[in-house]
Amino acid sequence: MELVSGKKILVTGGAGFIGSNLCEKLLTLDNTVVCLDNFSTGKRENIEHSLKDPGFSLIEGDIRDIAVCHAAVMDVDFILHQAALGSVPRSINDPITTNEVNVSGFLNMLVAAKDAKVDRFIYAASSSTYGDSEALPKIEERIGRPLSPYAITKYVNELYADIFNKTYGLNTIGLRYFNVFGRRQDPDGGYAAVIPRFIKSLINHEPPVINGDGSYSRDFTYIDNVIQLNLLALSTTKETALNEVYNTAHGERNTLNDLTHWLQKYLSEFDPEINNIEIAYGPERQGDIPHSLASIEKAKRLLGYDPKFNFQNGLKETVKWFWDTHQSNK
Repeated sequence: MELVSGKKILVTGGAGFIGSNLCEKLLTLDNTVVCLDNFSTGKRENIEHSLKDPGFSLIEGDIRDIAVCHAAVMDVDFILHQAALGSVPRSINDPITTNEVNVSGFLNMLVAAKDAKVDRFIYAASSSTYGDSEALPKIEERIGRPLSPYAITKYVNELYADIFNKTYGLNTIGLRYFNVFGRRQDPDGGYAAVIPRFIKSLINHEPPVINGDGSYSRDFTYIDNVIQLNLLALSTTKETALNEVYNTAHGERNTLNDLTHWLQKYLSEFDPEINNIEIAYGPERQGDIPHSLASIEKAKRLLGYDPKFNFQNGLKETVKWFWDTHQSNK
């Protein structure tokens, strides 16, 4: 499949971890990229390199403002909607803001896309949609009941996308992200994801704290696999591939105990002392799904998805990036 090139693409949340990586990749393919971000969780440093590219422009604004959304979609061919408030604990602590951003903001973007007659609207969905379903692997057509306000918002996104296709003819594709990790992921703050948080703790010789006994498992998905599937969703010419939701994962699972083992192994290549750090264990986290494993057969079949990085290879790349960044910031 020929990857998308020469198009104008809006990336909402383009200064975030996933969004900034997408912006960078799209620019290398000679696309014009518009980044919309309010910098509530995104960072300017993530797009420093892209800002130097003449094909890149930044709109500082909030998807909760419909006027901003209408301005951002002007003359755009495609939208990659990454803007959202992530984190299950954040949604439990503040369900109202999570809903405003993830549901009302999402609806604003759909309306703006429809009004501007955008060709395709690709959005970040979430594996949290599987909720209390215990079936493994997770198959797109079989979900459970949501376990958190965040999960509800991401499921509502899928329902809205479906309705906008059926009612207005807007072509959409949802990508259910499974525990994405990699370069530029924020290790700081109370809602930081587990991998960057653990890496930072270990580099600082502090014990990472696992919620529960470490037996919970995840389909940890390296950023380059996520970029690949976004590009395939942008580029596909198959009508049957549109207006679907796809698992965005590698299709393998590792426990949190596995994760800390590999992190210590890879980091100790730079600092042998890290191998001796004791792992700490805390209470289980409310709203957490015990086990997550994706079937990626649908994405393979309809989009030609072929993830290049398994968990360990992606983790090695990630550890090196964080170590190099830590050294350069000294």
